[in-house]
Amino acid sequence: MNLQQMIEKVKRHPDYPRAGMILCHNGVMRATARNGRPVSELTVQADRTALQQILDDIRQRPGIIEIMAEIREGKLHPGEDIMYVVVAGDFRENVFAAMMDAVNRIKAEVTRKSEI
Repeated sequence: MNLQQMIEKVKRHPDYPRAGMILCHNGVMRATARNGRPVSELTVQADRTALQQILDDIRQRPGIIEIMAEIREGKLHPGEDIMYVVVAGDFRENVFAAMMDAVNRIKAEVTRKSEI
Protein backbone atom coordinates (compact mmCIF):
# COMPACT_ATOMS: atom_id res chain seq x y z
CA MET A 1 0.00 0.00 0.00
CA ASN A 2 1.35 3.39 -0.97
CA LEU A 3 -0.79 6.50 -0.56
CA GLN A 4 1.51 8.73 -2.58
CA GLN A 5 1.39 6.35 -5.54
CA MET A 6 -2.41 6.35 -5.37
CA ILE A 7 -2.46 10.16 -5.48
CA GLU A 8 -0.06 10.19 -8.43
CA LYS A 9 -2.26 7.70 -10.29
CA VAL A 10 -5.35 9.88 -9.69
CA LYS A 11 -3.45 12.86 -11.09
CA ARG A 12 -2.87 10.92 -14.34
CA HIS A 13 -6.63 10.41 -14.83
CA PRO A 14 -7.72 12.07 -18.10
CA ASP A 15 -10.42 14.10 -16.30
CA TYR A 16 -8.10 15.27 -13.52
CA PRO A 17 -8.00 18.89 -14.79
CA ARG A 18 -11.65 19.15 -13.64
CA ALA A 19 -10.64 18.32 -10.06
CA GLY A 20 -10.85 20.87 -7.30
CA MET A 21 -9.54 18.60 -4.59
CA ILE A 22 -8.17 15.21 -3.66
CA LEU A 23 -9.24 13.83 -0.29
CA CYS A 24 -7.35 10.99 1.39
CA HIS A 25 -8.32 8.65 4.21
CA ASN A 26 -5.72 6.63 6.12
CA GLY A 27 -7.37 4.11 8.44
CA VAL A 28 -5.03 3.03 11.23
CA MET A 29 -5.37 0.20 13.74
CA ARG A 30 -6.09 1.54 17.22
CA ALA A 31 -4.77 -0.11 20.38
CA THR A 32 -8.28 0.00 21.85
CA ALA A 33 -11.70 -1.14 20.67
CA ARG A 34 -14.60 1.34 20.55
CA ASN A 35 -15.63 0.16 24.03
CA GLY A 36 -12.15 0.94 25.41
CA ARG A 37 -10.97 -2.67 25.62
CA PRO A 38 -7.29 -3.13 24.70
CA VAL A 39 -6.57 -4.71 21.31
CA SER A 40 -3.14 -6.16 20.52
CA GLU A 41 -3.85 -7.72 17.15
CA LEU A 42 -6.43 -7.43 14.39
CA THR A 43 -7.07 -9.85 11.55
CA VAL A 44 -8.61 -8.22 8.47
CA GLN A 45 -10.29 -9.89 5.50
CA ALA A 46 -11.74 -8.04 2.51
CA ASP A 47 -14.35 -8.94 -0.09
CA ARG A 48 -12.67 -7.56 -3.24
CA THR A 49 -15.80 -7.97 -5.38
CA ALA A 50 -17.87 -5.89 -2.94
CA LEU A 51 -15.09 -3.29 -2.82
CA GLN A 52 -15.08 -2.94 -6.60
CA GLN A 53 -18.87 -2.49 -6.65
CA ILE A 54 -18.66 0.30 -4.07
CA LEU A 55 -15.91 2.08 -6.02
CA ASP A 56 -17.93 1.76 -9.24
CA ASP A 57 -21.01 3.17 -7.47
CA ILE A 58 -19.11 6.16 -6.06
CA ARG A 59 -17.52 6.94 -9.46
CA GLN A 60 -21.02 7.49 -10.86
CA ARG A 61 -21.75 10.35 -8.47
CA PRO A 62 -21.89 13.92 -9.72
CA GLY A 63 -18.52 15.65 -9.56
CA ILE A 64 -16.47 12.54 -8.72
CA ILE A 65 -13.54 12.05 -11.07
CA GLU A 66 -11.89 9.04 -9.45
CA ILE A 67 -11.89 6.94 -6.30
CA MET A 68 -9.36 4.32 -5.28
CA ALA A 69 -9.07 2.14 -2.19
CA GLU A 70 -6.50 -0.28 -0.83
CA ILE A 71 -7.14 -2.57 2.13
CA ARG A 72 -4.40 -4.43 3.94
CA GLU A 73 -5.42 -7.95 4.85
CA GLY A 74 -3.98 -10.32 7.41
CA LYS A 75 -2.71 -9.76 10.93
CA LEU A 76 -2.13 -6.15 11.95
CA HIS A 77 -0.89 -4.47 15.10
CA PRO A 78 -1.62 -1.08 16.69
CA GLY A 79 -0.37 1.83 14.61
CA GLU A 80 -0.32 -0.08 11.32
CA ASP A 81 -2.23 1.21 8.32
CA ILE A 82 -5.37 -0.76 7.45
CA MET A 83 -6.96 1.14 4.59
CA TYR A 84 -6.29 4.00 2.20
CA VAL A 85 -9.05 5.70 0.22
CA VAL A 86 -8.43 8.51 -2.27
CA VAL A 87 -11.26 10.51 -3.84
CA ALA A 88 -10.81 13.24 -6.47
CA GLY A 89 -13.63 15.49 -7.51
CA ASP A 90 -14.84 18.93 -8.44
CA PHE A 91 -16.17 20.51 -5.23
CA ARG A 92 -15.60 19.65 -1.58
CA GLU A 93 -19.32 19.00 -0.99
CA ASN A 94 -19.23 16.18 -3.53
CA VAL A 95 -15.85 14.83 -2.46
CA PHE A 96 -16.46 14.85 1.32
CA ALA A 97 -19.85 13.13 0.89
CA ALA A 98 -18.34 10.52 -1.44
CA MET A 99 -15.50 9.80 1.00
CA MET A 100 -17.83 9.41 3.99
CA ASP A 101 -20.13 7.07 2.10
CA ALA A 102 -17.24 5.07 0.66
CA VAL A 103 -15.50 4.55 4.01
CA ASN A 104 -18.74 3.68 5.79
CA ARG A 105 -19.79 1.21 3.09
CA ILE A 106 -16.33 -0.38 2.93
CA LYS A 107 -16.33 -0.91 6.69
CA ALA A 108 -19.88 -2.33 6.63
CA GLU A 109 -19.85 -4.35 3.39
CA VAL A 110 -16.23 -5.21 2.57
CA THR A 111 -14.07 -5.77 5.63
CA ARG A 112 -14.33 -8.39 8.31
CA LYS A 113 -12.21 -7.94 11.41
CA SER A 114 -11.44 -10.03 14.44
CA GLU A 115 -9.72 -8.45 17.42
CA ILE A 116 -7.40 -10.07 19.95
